[in-house]
Amino acid sequence: MKPEYFDAHLTPLGWQEVDSLRKDVHDSGLMKRIDLVIASPLLRTLQTAVGVFGGESYTDITDVLPLMVENAGNSNRAAISSLNCPPIVAVELCREHLGVRPCDKRRSISEYQSLFPAIDFSLIDSNEDTWWKADVRETKEELAARGRKFMNWLGTRKEKEIAIVTHRALLLHTLSAFGNYSHPLEKKELSKPFANCELRSMVIVDCVTDRRR
Repeated sequence: MKPEYFDAHLTPLGWQEVDSLRKDVHDSGLMKRIDLVIASPLLRTLQTAVGVFGGESYTDITDVLPLMVENAGNSNRAAISSLNCPPIVAVELCREHLGVRPCDKRRSISEYQSLFPAIDFSLIDSNEDTWWKADVRETKEELAARGRKFMNWLGTRKEKEIAIVTHRALLLHTLSAFGNYSHPLEKKELSKPFANCELRSMVIVDCVTDRRR
């Protein structure tokens, strides 16, 4: 609840976890298969997205924009290149639990664009954060409904291999809601809370068209 935690950035430990996951993603060959990265437009998820799925260190001799500028969000990290990596798109629907807590309020999109020049923010309608309310906390039911809306939108994408960088609360309540229609063992698996910087893979099947992604 402290105001100084407004749009909290990754801690040094958080960056260590990002570096470890980046190594796993590259060593496993997963990086070569990813068509698109979707990230929540909060500082910590944008830093995680570029840290795990971005290019190598950025150099000024290239004629492309960096994914992240040097020391973005007091990270003490070098700039990150947008070369040889999948596109990253910010999507408001996959944000953290909304309201009351300053750490879950986002900055203006114009400020993010100065920190993450090569991330695509075009799907976000408002420059300022109109979703977060200082005196109203989103209910768990509202959070799950927003998560289902995000999943429905995800099903409209043409890409097949999509990495999503989002938040524990959104994942927990969204996947738990899907678990209500599943076998008890599947529900238990879907309802397991995520650890920090944990990667899980799943296949989404459209039961009408049997289209898999």
